[in-house]
Amino acid sequence: MNITSQFPRESINGAFKRQKSIYRELISSNSIYKPEKQRYHLYLSHACPWAHRTLIVIALKNLESVVSTSFVHPIRDNKGWNFESQNSLYYDIINGFSYLMEAYKIMDSQYDMRVTVPVLWDKQTEQIVNNESSDIIIMLNNEFNQFTNSKLDLYPEEKRTEINEINQYIYTNINNGVYKCGFATSQKIYDSEVDNLFTALNKIELRLKDRKYLVSDSITLSDIRLFVTLIR
Repeated sequence: MNITSQFPRESINGAFKRQKSIYRELISSNSIYKPEKQRYHLYLSHACPWAHRTLIVIALKNLESVVSTSFVHPIRDNKGWNFESQNSLYYDIINGFSYLMEAYKIMDSQYDMRVTVPVLWDKQTEQIVNNESSDIIIMLNNEFNQFTNSKLDLYPEEKRTEINEINQYIYTNINNGVYKCGFATSQKIYDSEVDNLFTALNKIELRLKDRKYLVSDSITLSDIRLFVTLIR
C-alpha cells in the first residue's frame, strides 16, 4: 500500500497545520443519504477525541441500535488506523477491512493523505458519507429523532448562533490548540501556542464559574466538544 506517512505533518515554519476533512456529504430527508435505521456505520477510535464526541452523542441520544460502530486499534502505525482479526474488539464488522485506508481507497484509488476518524459509512452505497466530526454530531442530533425515544436536543435552534460561536472558539484555541502545542517543531511557535491555549482555558473557566454548561441550562454540543479534549 503506497501511502503517505499517517502521522501529522507540520508546516514549513514549525506550526501544526490540520488536514481538512474532504468528505462532507450530509444525511437529510432532502439528500440521497436519507435518515434510515441501521443504514449507517461509524468507524471510530477510543484514542481519538474527534471520534469520542460522536460516540457520546450516540449514547446521549440512544442511537446505539440505529447507527452501528466499529473501532480501530488505538495504536496507529505508518499505514494508519488498523483493525484486528475476527473476535477482536477491533474488528471491522461491516466490511472486514484490515486498514481504514481501504475505505478511503474505495472513494479515491489515488488517495494518499492521512486517514482520519470518525468516518461515517453508508452500508447501502458502500461509500464514505462524511469524515468531519462536527458535521457528524449535528446529523446524529438532528436527523435520527424518529428512531429514538430521547427528547434531548444538543443543538437547539434558538441557541445555534451562540453554540456555533463558542464551538469555533473552542476548536481554534483548545480542541486544535493542544495539537498546535504538541506538534510544534519550533520553540517560538510552541511558546506562542501554549500561551494561546492557557488563555483560552482561563476564559472558559471564567465562563463556567457560575454556570454548569457553556451555552444553555442543559448540555449542548459545545459541552461535548470541550469535554473530549479536557478529559485527555
